[in-house]
Amino acid sequence: MLANRHRSFVVALLLAIASAIAIAQTGVHPLSGRRYAQTMGVEGAEWLDRSERDLEEEPDHAIDVLKLQKGSAVADVGAGSGYMTEKLSKKVGPMGKVYATDIQPGMIDLLNKRIAKRKLTNVTPVLGTQDDPRLPAESLDLVLMVDVYHELSQPQLMLRHIKASLKSGGRLVLLEYRKEDPNIPIRPEHKMSVAEAKLEIESEGYKLTTTNEDLPRQHILIFTKQ
Repeated sequence: MLANRHRSFVVALLLAIASAIAIAQTGVHPLSGRRYAQTMGVEGAEWLDRSERDLEEEPDHAIDVLKLQKGSAVADVGAGSGYMTEKLSKKVGPMGKVYATDIQPGMIDLLNKRIAKRKLTNVTPVLGTQDDPRLPAESLDLVLMVDVYHELSQPQLMLRHIKASLKSGGRLVLLEYRKEDPNIPIRPEHKMSVAEAKLEIESEGYKLTTTNEDLPRQHILIFTKQ
């Protein structure tokens, strides 16, 4: 009888360990319970530059909502092929600065090609890591993540590094597909609710100051460094 109980205990313990390993591999946020989505690879870069994107996401309006000043220093974290980087570059002007960061060397290659083709003299590509965008300390007015935050495998560490890069009162902006709307045609793990974003990001020393729902499919969530 004792041997059977011991065997059952061992089996239960092994199952618990296996479950914990599976959760760790998938990635779950400790506060919200949200599962992290997988990072889109370089092979998906064409989707970032699809012709339908202007209609589906209205990126120019999203940039206008931010009311960026000429000469501002900003970062596009998870910049991919540089679709939004180019728009930020034009908005801040030649006296401004744009840091375009990505964790994939292949995306950095695409960024460099766009920079050369479009002659973007105010853009600096940066190869970051899963938990650190490698941005200069206390130097940025705004950090933008477009459909990126939900893919971070180390969101808390990333938020801390971003906070360190922002000036006092600097802004962190998330564009995320609305989880609240089941009709938006994208996988659930690639959506976020306002409640999830607020819970996760405010816990790292930010304040949600603006929630804008002007876009067809995405929240514009503006957090301010506290």
